[in-house]
Amino acid sequence: MSSIIRPVKGTRDFYPELMRKRTWLYDHMRRAAEAYGYQEWEAPIIETLELYAAKSGEELVKEQSFVFEDRGGNEVTLRPELTPSLARLIAQKSRQLPRPIRWWSFGPFWRYERPQKGRLREFFQWNVDCLGTDSLVADAEIAGIAVQMLKNIGFKSDQLVVYVNSRQLMDRKIAELGVTDAEGKGKVLRMIDRIDKMSRDKWHIYGGELGLSSSQINGLEDILANKDLWKEAPELVEFFSILDTLGIRDWFEYNANIVRGLNYYTGVVMEGRDRAGDHRALFGGGRYDNLVADVGGDEVTGVGFAMGDVVIGLIAEEYGLLPETQASSAQVLVTVFDADYMAASLALATELRAGGLTVEVYPDALKLGKQFKYGDRVGIPIGVVLGPDDLAAGKVAVKRFADRTQVSADRADVVETIKNLLDTAA
Repeated sequence: MSSIIRPVKGTRDFYPELMRKRTWLYDHMRRAAEAYGYQEWEAPIIETLELYAAKSGEELVKEQSFVFEDRGGNEVTLRPELTPSLARLIAQKSRQLPRPIRWWSFGPFWRYERPQKGRLREFFQWNVDCLGTDSLVADAEIAGIAVQMLKNIGFKSDQLVVYVNSRQLMDRKIAELGVTDAEGKGKVLRMIDRIDKMSRDKWHIYGGELGLSSSQINGLEDILANKDLWKEAPELVEFFSILDTLGIRDWFEYNANIVRGLNYYTGVVMEGRDRAGDHRALFGGGRYDNLVADVGGDEVTGVGFAMGDVVIGLIAEEYGLLPETQASSAQVLVTVFDADYMAASLALATELRAGGLTVEVYPDALKLGKQFKYGDRVGIPIGVVLGPDDLAAGKVAVKRFADRTQVSADRADVVETIKNLLDTAA
């Protein structure tokens, strides 16, 4: 074992059982997005560093990105997020795309950070975005898609919550503290982002190190403690009203601590969490009204969120919501009676596939008991035998592994017989 080359730290090997869970998650994401009319898209895995340097934030670019020079001397990076790529694609064809633009994607991303529970260096992420409208209906729709997916999996609003805030509101309140320049505002936002990660004393010290006065730090603390502050923000009042209409208001709460660390957010921001507070954020997002223009395109407003596959998988497992999936995708195992009957078994498998069934053929003429044992172990529900007597009589022996039911079917009716056995077992 010591000579086996290990995978890169912070990455995962997707053996079939893990791949089935990833596919299950992807299917739920796809159904939720497509239920709202969103179209799937994708972007390159490698992008120029320039794409992220302007708007994603210094920490993401300098500390968390996998950056390297290509053979032409250009600085490129494995994508750490997708929204800048989305903005680039929209900018390239912004005048050709009908508005609103409703797109979604699911693919791999990389961030160079310390692997820990709920966070890896390579992860898969679901991105859902609506561009070309500044209506808060779009913000609520985006939030509704996330909730729809969580509900489809089986989660309830007393288990998960979506915290909501407004960058517009926070900009106004920060300005009231006397912080009006972009650099100072960025420092205050970093303070807000860290309030749950430090003790009160350390947080005050941190604020002083950033250049804030004691009165400014105390004022910021008062802002963050005001649970009714959202009522001063017309965008949040309207947003919550739309959620009421959609019937999902119980999933959402105002939280002044939610500001999202990326520089490009401009309006309503949101973050999904487990109510017990045992995990990192399930997803996060918000409105970004300037990003497309910042990468050279027209002024195109946008709102979206991203959900990684790691945390949602951990929480789904905790609540027993991961599916029990069979190891094989096959519905039928065609056995081989002996070597002389391999051709007959292969021909039968072809007939079954033509009838719409998924089929494995056992590749060796072992004892039937060993072939059946294999089929049962990998989760194939049905096994069939085509022996000399069956072949002579135009019959096929069909066995359901779960309850050992066995019937003899006419060759012409075997597809229907198998489908009936599958239906009665479901």
